[in-house]
Amino acid sequence: MMSSNSLVQRLMKWCPWLLRDEPKKPVKVLVTGAAGQIGYAIVAMIARGLMLGADQPVVLHMLDLPVAADALNGIRMELIDAALPLLRGVVATSDQAEAFKGVNVAVLIGGWPRKDGMERKDLIGKNVAIYKSQASALQQHAAPNCKVLVVANPANTNALVLKQFAPAIPAKNITCLTRLDHNRALGQLAEKLNVHVADVKNAIIWGNHSSTQFPDTSHATALTDRGERPVRELVADEKWLREEFVSTVQQRGAAVIKARKQSSSLSAASAACDHMRDWILGTPKGTWVSMGVYSDGSYGVPEGIFYSFPVTCEKGEWSIVQGLQIDDFARSKMDASVTELKEEKRIANGFVI
Repeated sequence: MMSSNSLVQRLMKWCPWLLRDEPKKPVKVLVTGAAGQIGYAIVAMIARGLMLGADQPVVLHMLDLPVAADALNGIRMELIDAALPLLRGVVATSDQAEAFKGVNVAVLIGGWPRKDGMERKDLIGKNVAIYKSQASALQQHAAPNCKVLVVANPANTNALVLKQFAPAIPAKNITCLTRLDHNRALGQLAEKLNVHVADVKNAIIWGNHSSTQFPDTSHATALTDRGERPVRELVADEKWLREEFVSTVQQRGAAVIKARKQSSSLSAASAACDHMRDWILGTPKGTWVSMGVYSDGSYGVPEGIFYSFPVTCEKGEWSIVQGLQIDDFARSKMDASVTELKEEKRIANGFVI
Protein backbone atom coordinates (compact mmCIF):
# COMPACT_ATOMS: atom_id res chain seq x y z
CA MET A 1 0.00 0.00 0.00
CA MET A 2 1.35 3.45 -0.97
CA SER A 3 2.25 5.70 1.95
CA SER A 4 0.87 9.23 2.19
CA ASN A 5 4.37 10.69 1.78
CA SER A 6 4.92 8.66 -1.38
CA LEU A 7 1.59 9.82 -2.77
CA VAL A 8 2.42 13.47 -2.05
CA GLN A 9 5.81 13.10 -3.73
CA ARG A 10 4.18 11.65 -6.84
CA LEU A 11 1.62 14.43 -6.92
CA MET A 12 4.38 17.02 -6.58
CA LYS A 13 6.21 15.48 -9.53
CA TRP A 14 3.34 14.86 -11.94
CA CYS A 15 0.55 17.22 -10.86
CA PRO A 16 2.19 20.09 -8.94
CA TRP A 17 -0.73 22.42 -9.58
CA LEU A 18 -2.97 20.22 -7.40
CA LEU A 19 -0.89 21.04 -4.33
CA ARG A 20 -0.79 24.81 -4.75
CA ASP A 21 -2.91 26.95 -2.45
CA GLU A 22 -3.66 29.24 -5.38
CA PRO A 23 -3.26 28.31 -9.04
CA LYS A 24 -0.73 30.28 -11.07
CA LYS A 25 -1.98 33.04 -13.32
CA PRO A 26 -1.81 32.03 -17.00
CA VAL A 27 1.16 33.34 -18.95
CA LYS A 28 0.50 34.67 -22.44
CA VAL A 29 2.96 33.18 -24.92
CA LEU A 30 3.23 34.46 -28.50
CA VAL A 31 4.53 32.30 -31.33
CA THR A 32 4.98 34.03 -34.69
CA GLY A 33 5.21 31.98 -37.85
CA ALA A 34 3.00 29.54 -35.96
CA ALA A 35 1.67 27.77 -39.05
CA GLY A 36 5.18 26.77 -40.11
CA GLN A 37 7.05 23.58 -39.26
CA ILE A 38 8.75 24.89 -36.11
CA GLY A 39 5.58 26.66 -35.00
CA TYR A 40 3.52 23.51 -35.40
CA ALA A 41 6.05 21.57 -33.32
CA ILE A 42 6.46 24.12 -30.54
CA VAL A 43 2.88 25.09 -29.67
CA ALA A 44 2.03 21.68 -28.23
CA MET A 45 5.34 21.62 -26.33
CA ILE A 46 4.48 24.97 -24.75
CA ALA A 47 0.94 23.86 -23.93
CA ARG A 48 2.29 20.71 -22.27
CA GLY A 49 4.54 22.69 -19.93
CA LEU A 50 7.87 21.93 -21.58
CA MET A 51 8.74 25.63 -21.79
CA LEU A 52 7.43 27.19 -18.58
CA GLY A 53 6.93 24.25 -16.26
CA ALA A 54 4.37 21.55 -15.48
CA ASP A 55 2.36 23.82 -13.19
CA GLN A 56 2.23 26.93 -15.39
CA PRO A 57 -1.03 27.54 -17.32
CA VAL A 58 -0.63 29.33 -20.65
CA VAL A 59 -2.65 31.23 -23.20
CA LEU A 60 -1.19 30.74 -26.65
CA HIS A 61 -1.14 33.62 -29.12
CA MET A 62 -0.37 32.40 -32.65
CA LEU A 63 0.50 34.80 -35.47
CA ASP A 64 1.02 34.12 -39.16
CA LEU A 65 0.34 35.70 -42.53
CA PRO A 66 -3.22 35.94 -43.87
CA VAL A 67 -2.38 33.33 -46.51
CA ALA A 68 -1.80 30.85 -43.68
CA ALA A 69 -5.07 31.62 -41.88
CA ASP A 70 -6.70 28.26 -42.65
CA ALA A 71 -3.64 26.31 -41.51
CA LEU A 72 -3.44 28.42 -38.35
CA ASN A 73 -7.09 27.71 -37.59
CA GLY A 74 -6.42 24.02 -38.11
CA ILE A 75 -3.65 24.15 -35.49
CA ARG A 76 -6.01 25.97 -33.13
CA MET A 77 -8.55 23.14 -33.60
CA GLU A 78 -5.87 20.52 -32.92
CA LEU A 79 -4.82 22.25 -29.71
CA ILE A 80 -8.42 22.25 -28.51
CA ASP A 81 -8.80 18.59 -29.51
CA ALA A 82 -5.67 17.66 -27.52
CA ALA A 83 -7.48 18.62 -24.27
CA LEU A 84 -4.32 20.01 -22.70
CA PRO A 85 -4.87 20.86 -19.00
CA LEU A 86 -2.43 23.80 -18.96
CA LEU A 87 -3.88 25.46 -22.06
CA ARG A 88 -6.29 28.19 -20.94
CA GLY A 89 -6.91 29.87 -24.29
CA VAL A 90 -5.81 30.15 -27.92
CA VAL A 91 -5.61 33.25 -30.11
CA ALA A 92 -5.00 32.57 -33.81
CA THR A 93 -4.62 35.71 -35.90
CA SER A 94 -2.84 37.54 -38.70
CA ASP A 95 -3.19 40.87 -36.91
CA GLN A 96 0.01 41.92 -35.13
CA ALA A 97 -1.71 44.15 -32.57
CA GLU A 98 -4.02 41.34 -31.49
CA ALA A 99 -1.19 38.80 -31.45
CA PHE A 100 1.19 40.91 -29.32
CA LYS A 101 -1.46 42.22 -26.92
CA GLY A 102 -0.37 41.64 -23.32
CA VAL A 103 2.06 38.80 -24.09
CA ASN A 104 4.63 37.90 -21.43
CA VAL A 105 6.78 35.71 -23.66
CA ALA A 106 7.36 36.14 -27.41
CA VAL A 107 8.97 33.44 -29.55
CA LEU A 108 9.60 35.02 -32.93
CA ILE A 109 9.90 32.24 -35.50
CA GLY A 110 8.33 34.07 -38.44
CA GLY A 111 10.73 35.61 -40.92
CA TRP A 112 11.65 35.72 -44.59
CA PRO A 113 13.28 32.40 -45.52
CA ARG A 114 16.43 32.20 -47.58
CA LYS A 115 15.67 31.00 -51.11
CA ASP A 116 17.91 29.61 -53.83
CA GLY A 117 19.99 32.34 -55.40
CA MET A 118 19.21 34.86 -52.67
CA GLU A 119 22.19 36.87 -51.50
CA ARG A 120 22.73 37.45 -47.79
CA LYS A 121 22.14 41.19 -48.10
CA ASP A 122 18.73 40.54 -49.67
CA LEU A 123 17.78 38.14 -46.88
CA ILE A 124 18.82 40.70 -44.27
CA GLY A 125 16.90 43.44 -46.06
CA LYS A 126 13.66 41.41 -46.15
CA ASN A 127 13.94 40.59 -42.44
CA VAL A 128 14.80 44.15 -41.41
CA ALA A 129 11.38 45.20 -42.66
CA ILE A 130 9.65 42.34 -40.82
CA TYR A 131 11.43 42.89 -37.51
CA LYS A 132 11.09 46.65 -37.65
CA SER A 133 7.32 46.13 -37.87
CA GLN A 134 7.29 43.51 -35.12
CA ALA A 135 9.39 45.76 -32.88
CA SER A 136 6.68 48.39 -33.11
CA ALA A 137 3.96 45.86 -32.21
CA LEU A 138 6.08 44.51 -29.35
CA GLN A 139 6.65 47.95 -27.88
CA GLN A 140 3.05 49.09 -28.24
CA HIS A 141 1.16 45.98 -27.20
CA ALA A 142 3.28 43.46 -25.24
CA ALA A 143 3.52 43.31 -21.45
CA PRO A 144 6.21 45.71 -20.13
CA ASN A 145 8.62 42.96 -19.04
CA CYS A 146 8.02 40.66 -22.02
CA LYS A 147 10.85 38.19 -22.64
CA VAL A 148 11.70 37.77 -26.33
CA LEU A 149 13.42 34.95 -28.19
CA VAL A 150 14.27 35.46 -31.87
CA VAL A 151 14.49 32.19 -33.81
CA ALA A 152 14.17 33.35 -37.43
CA ASN A 153 17.45 33.77 -39.30
CA PRO A 154 19.60 35.77 -39.38
CA ALA A 155 18.65 35.51 -35.70
CA ASN A 156 21.41 37.64 -34.17
CA THR A 157 20.84 40.54 -36.56
CA ASN A 158 17.05 40.22 -36.39
CA ALA A 159 17.38 40.59 -32.60
CA LEU A 160 19.50 43.70 -33.12
CA VAL A 161 16.83 45.26 -35.36
CA LEU A 162 14.21 44.43 -32.76
CA LYS A 163 16.25 46.11 -30.03
CA GLN A 164 16.82 49.22 -32.14
CA PHE A 165 13.14 49.73 -32.91
CA ALA A 166 11.71 48.68 -29.53
CA PRO A 167 13.76 50.88 -27.18
CA ALA A 168 11.19 50.56 -24.39
CA ILE A 169 11.98 46.84 -24.14
CA PRO A 170 15.10 46.30 -21.98
CA ALA A 171 18.03 44.94 -24.01
CA LYS A 172 18.35 42.07 -21.54
CA ASN A 173 14.83 40.98 -22.45
CA ILE A 174 15.75 40.34 -26.10
CA THR A 175 17.68 37.19 -26.96
CA CYS A 176 18.29 34.96 -29.96
CA LEU A 177 18.49 31.21 -30.31
CA THR A 178 21.84 29.43 -30.22
CA ARG A 179 20.58 26.73 -27.85
CA LEU A 180 19.95 24.49 -30.87
CA ASP A 181 23.67 24.65 -31.67
CA HIS A 182 24.47 24.11 -27.98
CA ASN A 183 22.26 21.02 -27.87
CA ARG A 184 23.82 19.73 -31.09
CA ALA A 185 27.25 20.07 -29.49
CA LEU A 186 26.15 18.13 -26.41
CA GLY A 187 24.65 15.44 -28.62
CA GLN A 188 27.83 15.01 -30.65
CA LEU A 189 29.98 14.77 -27.53
CA ALA A 190 27.61 12.25 -25.92
CA GLU A 191 27.79 10.04 -29.01
CA LYS A 192 31.57 10.31 -29.18
CA LEU A 193 31.97 9.35 -25.51
CA ASN A 194 29.11 6.83 -25.49
CA VAL A 195 27.46 8.50 -22.50
CA HIS A 196 23.99 9.90 -21.91
CA VAL A 197 23.56 13.45 -23.16
CA ALA A 198 22.34 14.52 -19.70
CA ASP A 199 25.81 13.64 -18.38
CA VAL A 200 27.57 16.16 -20.66
CA LYS A 201 27.57 19.85 -19.80
CA ASN A 202 29.22 23.23 -20.27
CA ALA A 203 30.00 23.17 -23.95
CA ILE A 204 29.83 26.69 -25.38
CA ILE A 205 28.59 28.20 -28.61
CA TRP A 206 30.38 31.50 -29.25
CA GLY A 207 29.22 34.02 -31.84
CA ASN A 208 26.67 34.04 -34.62
CA HIS A 209 23.99 31.46 -35.37
CA SER A 210 25.71 30.71 -38.66
CA SER A 211 28.60 28.71 -40.04
CA THR A 212 31.03 31.07 -38.25
CA GLN A 213 29.81 30.00 -34.81
CA PHE A 214 32.46 28.38 -32.64
CA PRO A 215 31.42 25.25 -30.70
CA ASP A 216 33.95 25.17 -27.85
CA THR A 217 34.69 22.12 -25.69
CA SER A 218 37.47 23.72 -23.65
CA HIS A 219 35.41 23.81 -20.45
CA ALA A 220 32.97 20.96 -21.13
CA THR A 221 32.76 17.98 -18.78
CA ALA A 222 31.17 14.54 -18.84
CA LEU A 223 30.09 12.29 -15.99
CA THR A 224 31.79 8.89 -16.07
CA ASP A 225 32.22 5.99 -13.67
CA ARG A 226 35.34 7.86 -12.49
CA GLY A 227 33.35 10.99 -11.75
CA GLU A 228 33.11 14.24 -13.72
CA ARG A 229 35.99 14.59 -16.17
CA PRO A 230 37.01 17.20 -18.78
CA VAL A 231 35.76 16.30 -22.26
CA ARG A 232 39.16 17.09 -23.76
CA GLU A 233 40.77 14.52 -21.48
CA LEU A 234 38.15 11.88 -22.29
CA VAL A 235 38.21 12.39 -26.06
CA ALA A 236 42.01 12.78 -26.20
CA ASP A 237 41.84 13.76 -29.86
CA GLU A 238 42.49 17.47 -30.33
CA LYS A 239 42.22 17.18 -34.11
CA TRP A 240 38.68 15.76 -33.83
CA LEU A 241 37.66 18.42 -31.31
CA ARG A 242 38.98 21.30 -33.43
CA GLU A 243 37.96 20.06 -36.87
CA GLU A 244 35.35 17.30 -37.27
CA PHE A 245 33.36 18.22 -34.14
CA VAL A 246 33.33 21.94 -34.96
CA SER A 247 32.33 21.45 -38.61
CA THR A 248 29.67 18.86 -37.73
CA VAL A 249 27.95 21.24 -35.31
CA GLN A 250 28.33 24.20 -37.69
CA GLN A 251 26.86 22.27 -40.63
CA ARG A 252 24.28 20.17 -38.78
CA GLY A 253 21.36 22.21 -40.07
CA ALA A 254 22.45 21.67 -43.68
CA ALA A 255 22.87 17.95 -43.00
CA VAL A 256 19.30 17.74 -41.67
CA ILE A 257 17.96 19.54 -44.74
CA LYS A 258 19.85 17.13 -47.01
CA ALA A 259 18.48 14.12 -45.11
CA ARG A 260 14.81 15.10 -44.69
CA LYS A 261 14.46 17.74 -47.41
CA GLN A 262 13.23 20.21 -44.77
CA SER A 263 14.96 22.33 -42.15
CA SER A 264 15.31 21.35 -38.50
CA SER A 265 11.91 21.76 -36.87
CA LEU A 266 11.52 19.38 -33.96
CA SER A 267 15.02 20.08 -32.61
CA ALA A 268 14.62 23.84 -33.09
CA ALA A 269 11.29 23.84 -31.26
CA SER A 270 12.76 21.77 -28.43
CA ALA A 271 15.78 24.10 -28.18
CA ALA A 272 13.53 27.18 -28.02
CA CYS A 273 11.66 25.57 -25.11
CA ASP A 274 14.97 24.78 -23.39
CA HIS A 275 16.15 28.39 -23.88
CA MET A 276 13.05 29.97 -22.37
CA ARG A 277 12.68 27.39 -19.58
CA ASP A 278 16.23 27.90 -18.33
CA TRP A 279 15.97 31.68 -18.69
CA ILE A 280 12.77 31.87 -16.66
CA LEU A 281 13.15 28.95 -14.24
CA GLY A 282 16.95 28.99 -13.92
CA THR A 283 19.92 26.84 -14.89
CA PRO A 284 21.10 24.01 -12.64
CA LYS A 285 23.93 24.92 -10.28
CA GLY A 286 27.31 24.46 -11.92
CA THR A 287 25.84 24.38 -15.41
CA TRP A 288 25.78 27.01 -18.10
CA VAL A 289 24.02 27.18 -21.46
CA SER A 290 24.52 29.19 -24.64
CA MET A 291 22.30 32.18 -25.43
CA GLY A 292 22.53 34.92 -28.02
CA VAL A 293 22.48 38.15 -25.99
CA TYR A 294 23.41 41.80 -26.40
CA SER A 295 27.14 42.04 -25.81
CA ASP A 296 28.39 44.03 -22.83
CA GLY A 297 32.01 43.79 -23.98
CA SER A 298 32.76 40.50 -22.22
CA TYR A 299 35.63 38.43 -23.68
CA GLY A 300 36.59 41.29 -25.98
CA VAL A 301 33.36 41.04 -27.98
CA PRO A 302 32.36 44.60 -28.89
CA GLU A 303 29.13 46.09 -27.65
CA GLY A 304 26.43 46.75 -30.22
CA ILE A 305 25.90 43.20 -31.51
CA PHE A 306 24.02 40.12 -30.36
CA TYR A 307 26.53 37.35 -29.71
CA SER A 308 26.28 33.88 -28.23
CA PHE A 309 27.91 33.55 -24.81
CA PRO A 310 27.87 30.99 -22.01
CA VAL A 311 25.29 32.15 -19.47
CA THR A 312 23.71 31.11 -16.21
CA CYS A 313 20.15 32.08 -15.32
CA GLU A 314 18.49 32.81 -12.00
CA LYS A 315 15.16 34.40 -11.10
CA GLY A 316 14.40 35.28 -14.71
CA GLU A 317 17.72 36.99 -15.40
CA TRP A 318 20.69 35.76 -17.44
CA SER A 319 24.33 36.53 -16.65
CA ILE A 320 27.38 35.94 -18.84
CA VAL A 321 29.82 33.48 -17.27
CA GLN A 322 33.02 35.37 -16.55
CA GLY A 323 36.68 34.44 -16.17
CA LEU A 324 36.94 31.56 -18.66
CA GLN A 325 40.33 31.10 -20.30
CA ILE A 326 40.37 31.68 -24.07
CA ASP A 327 43.26 30.21 -26.07
CA ASP A 328 44.55 31.58 -29.39
CA PHE A 329 42.57 29.05 -31.45
CA ALA A 330 39.31 29.98 -29.74
CA ARG A 331 40.08 33.70 -30.03
CA SER A 332 40.55 33.45 -33.80
CA LYS A 333 37.24 31.62 -34.20
CA MET A 334 35.40 34.06 -31.93
CA ASP A 335 36.82 37.04 -33.81
CA ALA A 336 35.69 35.59 -37.15
CA SER A 337 32.10 35.56 -35.89
CA VAL A 338 32.48 39.15 -34.63
CA THR A 339 33.59 40.19 -38.11
CA GLU A 340 30.57 38.53 -39.70
CA LEU A 341 28.14 40.10 -37.24
CA LYS A 342 29.63 43.55 -37.79
CA GLU A 343 29.13 43.10 -41.52
CA GLU A 344 25.52 41.95 -41.02
CA LYS A 345 24.93 45.01 -38.84
CA ARG A 346 26.37 47.28 -41.55
CA ILE A 347 24.10 45.71 -44.17
CA ALA A 348 21.04 45.94 -41.92
CA ASN A 349 21.74 49.61 -41.19
CA GLY A 350 21.66 50.24 -44.93
CA PHE A 351 18.01 49.16 -44.98
CA VAL A 352 16.98 51.22 -41.94
CA ILE A 353 15.31 54.43 -43.03
